[in-house]
Amino acid sequence: MPNRTTDEVFQLVKSLEKSEKRNFKLYLKRLSGSEEMKTVQVFDYMDKLEDEEEYEEEQLLRKLPSIKKQQLSNIKANLYKQILASLRMVLDDNIEMYLNEQLVNANILYDKGLYLQSLRILDRLKAIAKNNFQTTYWQQIVIFEKKIEALHITRSIDNRAELLSKEIEDINCRLTMQGRLSNLSLQLYGWYIKMGHARDEKDEMAVKLFFETNMPALSLADLSFYEKMYYYQSHCWFYFILQDFRFYFRNAQKWLDLFDDNPQMKEIETGQYLKAFHNLLSAHFDTNNFERFDQTLERFRAFTETETAKKNFNIRVQVFTYFTIARLNQHFMHGTFSEGLLLVPEIESDLKTYRLHMDRHRVLVFYYKIACLYFGSGDNDNCILFLNKIIHIKYNLRTDLQCYARLLHLIAHYEL
Repeated sequence: MPNRTTDEVFQLVKSLEKSEKRNFKLYLKRLSGSEEMKTVQVFDYMDKLEDEEEYEEEQLLRKLPSIKKQQLSNIKANLYKQILASLRMVLDDNIEMYLNEQLVNANILYDKGLYLQSLRILDRLKAIAKNNFQTTYWQQIVIFEKKIEALHITRSIDNRAELLSKEIEDINCRLTMQGRLSNLSLQLYGWYIKMGHARDEKDEMAVKLFFETNMPALSLADLSFYEKMYYYQSHCWFYFILQDFRFYFRNAQKWLDLFDDNPQMKEIETGQYLKAFHNLLSAHFDTNNFERFDQTLERFRAFTETETAKKNFNIRVQVFTYFTIARLNQHFMHGTFSEGLLLVPEIESDLKTYRLHMDRHRVLVFYYKIACLYFGSGDNDNCILFLNKIIHIKYNLRTDLQCYARLLHLIAHYEL
C-alpha cells in the first residue's frame, strides 16, 4: 500500500512495463559511465525480485560486491532520477506533459530572443489548453504572453493588453471556483473515508452545515468541465454520506453524462471517468436497481477492454478496483454468493500484485465484501478469517466498516 513504509526506488522499478524497462536500459547505455553500469546492476537486481519483502540492502551488497555501502544511496538516487528521465521520453500521450514540454520550448525560444516564435507556440498551446479545460496551463500561457507584451513591442494585435488582462481575470475566476468546489469535494470524501455514513442526527446536521457553508453560489450554465465535475462530486459525497441514495444516483449519473458530453476528457481524466462509473454502479446497487446496474456494468466492462483503460499502471489498478467491486456487488444483488467465491483467488492474486499501489481503504472494502460472500455461502470459517484482517488493523479508518465487521464477526461465530 502506498501509505506504508517502502523502498521508493524498488516500488518504481516494479511498476515499470517490459517496454519501459527496455527503453530505460537503452537510455542508460547512451550515458555509458561507470556509475551508470552500477545503476544498471542495481536495477537488474531489484527487477528480478518478486516481492518487496525479498529486498534487503545487505543482500544486494553481497550480490554486487563492486558496489560499496557508502555508494548505494547515491546509486539508488541516480537510478530513480534516470528512470523518470527515460519515462519522460516515452510518455507522450499525456496532455499535461505535452503542454509543459511546449511551455519549456517557448521559454527557450524567448531566451534566445525569438519572442515572436515563442508567441506563436503560446498561441497554439492556448487553444489546446482551452479546448481540453487545462485552466492552470491556460493561466501560465497568458502570464507568459503578458510578460512578452510588457517587455517587447510585438504589434501582434491591437488592444492586446486589454484582451490579455480580461482573459487573466476570467481564468482567475474559474480557478477560484474550481478550487472551492474541488476543496469541498475532497473534504467530504475525506469525511466519508474516515467516518463512513452519517450515524445519527448530529452527524447529519454537521455534514449539512459544512456543505451549505462551503458550497459557493453559482450558475451551472457558467461552469466549465472541471467545475461541473467537482460540483457533481460534492453532491455525490454529500448525499452518499446522508444515505440519500436517490439524489446520490442523480448526481452520479450527471457526473458520468458530463464525460459523454465531453468525450475527449475520457482520455485526459480517465481516473475520474472510472470513478464516475464506480459511483453510478454504487448508486444502482444502493437503490436495488438490478436492470440498470447490469446495463451500466456491461458498459463499464466494454470500457475496460479499451486501450484507454489499459494505458498505464495506475489506471489498470483503478480498473481492477472499481470493476471488481462492481462484480462482487452484482453477486450480492442476485444472491449468487457461491458463484461469487470463484472470484476470490483472482482478487487475492491481484491484491498481491497491486498491494504497493492500493490505498488501505480499498483493501478493507475488498476484505469485507469477500467476508460477506463467504458468510452468504455458509462458509463462516473463511468469513471470520477475512473479518479478522479488518478487525486487527492498527489504523483508524472507516469506523463504520470496523463496526460492521465486528457485528458480522459476532454473527459468524454464533453460526458456527
